[in-house]
Amino acid sequence: MARKRKGRPISGWLVVDKPEGVTSTAVVNKVRWALQAQKAGHAGTLDPAATGVLAVALGEATKTVPYITDALKCYRFMVRLGQATTTDDAEGAVIAESDTRPTDEEIERALGGFRGEIMQVPPQFSAVKVEGERAYDIARAGEEMELAARPLWVERLEMVARPDADHVELEMVCGKGGYVRAIARDLGAGLGCHGHVTWLRRLWSGPFEASDGLSMEQIDALAQTPELDAHLHPLEAGLADLPELPATPEGAARLRNGNPGMVLASDVDYGEEAWASLEGRAVAVGRYKAGELYPSRVFNQP
Repeated sequence: MARKRKGRPISGWLVVDKPEGVTSTAVVNKVRWALQAQKAGHAGTLDPAATGVLAVALGEATKTVPYITDALKCYRFMVRLGQATTTDDAEGAVIAESDTRPTDEEIERALGGFRGEIMQVPPQFSAVKVEGERAYDIARAGEEMELAARPLWVERLEMVARPDADHVELEMVCGKGGYVRAIARDLGAGLGCHGHVTWLRRLWSGPFEASDGLSMEQIDALAQTPELDAHLHPLEAGLADLPELPATPEGAARLRNGNPGMVLASDVDYGEEAWASLEGRAVAVGRYKAGELYPSRVFNQP
């Protein structure tokens, strides 16, 4: 007999403005405790030193996490020119230095090579798995490894400010799996001067913005009160990038049982992924085929 989960069967999204020095897992644990939720998870890890939007999914909303993970994200960050570090950020030891400093024009030209579809080698200190081990565990043991380059879509990469010769502030919009630290490392290498990230902030992730996020202090203050519940975004927020198809009542009943269900006509293409709703509430996600949705995920919402 399966054990009943402790906590409330609450579903939705809570947007957190993660502070520096806290892990993403610690944020999820705090949110789960504060809302007394049965289940929680996040959409896209932020390094402990990074700040900004961390969207925490609760209950049935955890089924929509992949859609936020795959969505575009925006990062603002500072690159320290002239130094390379073991971790490609300020946490690591300096391993190379250069007196060369590029001009603004040279930086602008170099940024062009990091836009569009690029190949990116993850940092040595990253969560990438190498023969079953995390790369950061291997790196901490003092071993170097060859990490395979991975494709990354960079929608936008712009210079925001040049505070001084040693620093350049950048803003990047990219797809899933991007490492900002690798951008700083490779930009510095391309400019012949080395580089690493000194600070990083995620401004938005899919439909969620850091400006709408709660601080950890606010979460503590509102913990286990109706006021914190009021800050929840609906499960459907995680489906913002998919087309919505209203289901018939009969279709919704079939979808909830994992069967294809009738949805109302729309301009969604045959085989396109979409979500079915009944009275604005998500029922299922699946593929649209000739007037029906074939479900891959079903939501158990009241």
